[in-house]
Amino acid sequence: MKDIWDSRTSFILASIGSAIGLGNIWRFPYVCYENGGGAFLIPYLIALLTTGIPLMILEFSLGHKFSKPAPLAFKNIKKPFEILGWFALLIGFGIVTYYAVVMGWCFNYLGYSFNLAWGQDTQTFFFNQFLKISESPMQFGGIQWMIVLALALTWICIIAAIWKGPKTVGKVVYFTVIIPWIILIVFVIRGVTLPGAIQGLKYYLTPQFGALLNYKVWLAAYSQVFYSLTIGFGVQITYASFLPKKADVVNNAFLVSLANNATSFIGGFAVFSTLGYYAYQSGLPVSEVVKSGPHLAFVTYPTIISMLPFAASVFGILFFLMLLTLGIDSAFSLVEAGAASIIHKFKIKRMHVNIGFGIIAFIIGIIYTTRAGLYWLDIVDNFMNNYGLLAVGILQCIAIGYFYNHREMREYANSKSDFTIGAWWDFSIKYLTPVVVGILFITNVIERFKSAYGGYTRLAEFLGGWLVLIVFIVIAVLLFKGKGKE
Repeated sequence: MKDIWDSRTSFILASIGSAIGLGNIWRFPYVCYENGGGAFLIPYLIALLTTGIPLMILEFSLGHKFSKPAPLAFKNIKKPFEILGWFALLIGFGIVTYYAVVMGWCFNYLGYSFNLAWGQDTQTFFFNQFLKISESPMQFGGIQWMIVLALALTWICIIAAIWKGPKTVGKVVYFTVIIPWIILIVFVIRGVTLPGAIQGLKYYLTPQFGALLNYKVWLAAYSQVFYSLTIGFGVQITYASFLPKKADVVNNAFLVSLANNATSFIGGFAVFSTLGYYAYQSGLPVSEVVKSGPHLAFVTYPTIISMLPFAASVFGILFFLMLLTLGIDSAFSLVEAGAASIIHKFKIKRMHVNIGFGIIAFIIGIIYTTRAGLYWLDIVDNFMNNYGLLAVGILQCIAIGYFYNHREMREYANSKSDFTIGAWWDFSIKYLTPVVVGILFITNVIERFKSAYGGYTRLAEFLGGWLVLIVFIVIAVLLFKGKGKE
């Protein structure tokens, strides 16, 4: 019997939940902070309109038309494109192996929030006491067993959420999408009422137009759109394949995309208002209070929470509960997309696929629980997002634009929608997105040949970046050649 959503609401919430995650509250504010504050919002909005929404429509249409998960949907376009579908899912797998570790950190910090165990020096606590970070990526050191336990708990939650596919996912998302939104509103209200909040909001909303001349800002904007909307992972294709044939396509794509980006934008108010408060209390300019993405969530925010005049532990619990509920549905969507594809092609029992997926990802995730884990997380994250996801996005456009009748795909989407899309979609898919994203991709590759990422050694960059991508390509080819039981 074909898996199917219980209702349109379940599908919308699941798709929104997949799109909304740690990327909205942790990654988006930090990427915005690092790339010119308000200036970043301009390329981000352009990336959303020219690439994000058109690709969301493409993925929903592809999954809905063929009623198959990503690899087998691409196979319907041209047989070798099945490899692209598997590669997209493997990029998602690579991300979820460390994404689950970050969720494990959130479980740990949820416990620390009850008595503000991070103390006054949150930076020393996070890097030296919690992570016990080593000097370099090649100095792995010991495993942090508290993080391993939290990682195991994370995977139990993920596998439980997808145990029966869309049936359990459709129920879980009512909690994991609605609850974090309520908590987020609480943080926005609390943030904007703090002293100094206005300085943080000015930094967030005031464009530094000089940043627009830096290609890295545009690269960050496009990669953030891919990461945030969960496009290029095969997830939205798979979720759309669970829809009944009469379901809407275009409306759903716009609704999910806009809901996701509204969450990022509103989340920015919560984050930057509290950064303004932190800057006010510490006497530092807003531009100097955050050093990295993990620094924002696990150093800066705990410091801010400790500074709050009342109910600090309550806000700490709410903050990390929000991160966990945001993160869980993004994580299980990546797993469900891969599991559904394995089940569909190889006819393996869902229970076996779910458990096997969780065990393999858990074992790989232990790398990130070592003392060098943060370094490897940084390297792998950079290559998954700035190379893997962008490559999938470009190839998806080429597949539909040049090896399939893209007008037929647009007409199919329109036939299933209350309002229609026009030739602008064809232009975006066939020309604009592959050219713009292709230029950014090539420019970034050239930059990597000039110098290793993040100042790491070439060996570390190769092992955590290029080698991982090469291995994923090889596995994708092997899965393509595997004898399915269709």
